[in-house]
Amino acid sequence: MTEPDVSPASASPSGGAHRRDRSTGRRGGRGLGVLRETAVVVVSALVLSWLIKTLLVQPFYIPSGSMEDTLQVGDRVMVSRLVPRALDLHHGDIVVFRDPGGWLPPYEAPDRGPVGNAVTEVLTFVGLLPQDTGEHLIKRVIGLPGDHVTCCDAEGRVEVNGSPIDETYIKPGSVPSQDPFDVTVPDGMLFVMGDNRQDSQDSRYNTAKPGGGFVPVSNVVGTAFATVWPLDHATWHRNPGDVFREVPQP
Repeated sequence: MTEPDVSPASASPSGGAHRRDRSTGRRGGRGLGVLRETAVVVVSALVLSWLIKTLLVQPFYIPSGSMEDTLQVGDRVMVSRLVPRALDLHHGDIVVFRDPGGWLPPYEAPDRGPVGNAVTEVLTFVGLLPQDTGEHLIKRVIGLPGDHVTCCDAEGRVEVNGSPIDETYIKPGSVPSQDPFDVTVPDGMLFVMGDNRQDSQDSRYNTAKPGGGFVPVSNVVGTAFATVWPLDHATWHRNPGDVFREVPQP
């Protein structure tokens, strides 16, 4: 019997070995394609998340009890960035704002190591992690620009432009203010207070700081409209319009 000139694996250009090479190439190409598609999806998701955080909604973490019982320590809240850029501020809004100067003690972020810090910064920047409150505070708007805000009337209530308000949102057992005050809110500023009135370093107690205890509207990041975590605290935060219904224009 005559032996074949070549082995079956390389018998011809269309032989089995050549087909296996092309198959391996296709598998490699598919792998690279999957990686490219995954990278595009991840980058697109990060960009979309960053745009949402920058223009629409941003999560924040609550580190203190100054807004109890409305907000609890450890809550994650969603903040609409449309206010005050596209929508107006109102009495009773819960606002997140940058420290006007000296309201907060110096803040040191927790050290998670080089990799942990980098990952945390990136995820926070794009909005996948809640913003810490090292440079931010969260309070309720009591006085808008031009308002005359005083406390307390004969029944211990805050008055806005001469109209007393019955504040349904303050922490049970709290009083509207343990210390009297009488202020007129300057243009472009806000007068804010925490719902836990006896444990809130708000506009009442920062009069010696830059701005005289008032918050520049330009410092407002947005309004908190929902608590989303933990799940047993999840709720919407609607503006308490009835509380300020009788307040006249200044």
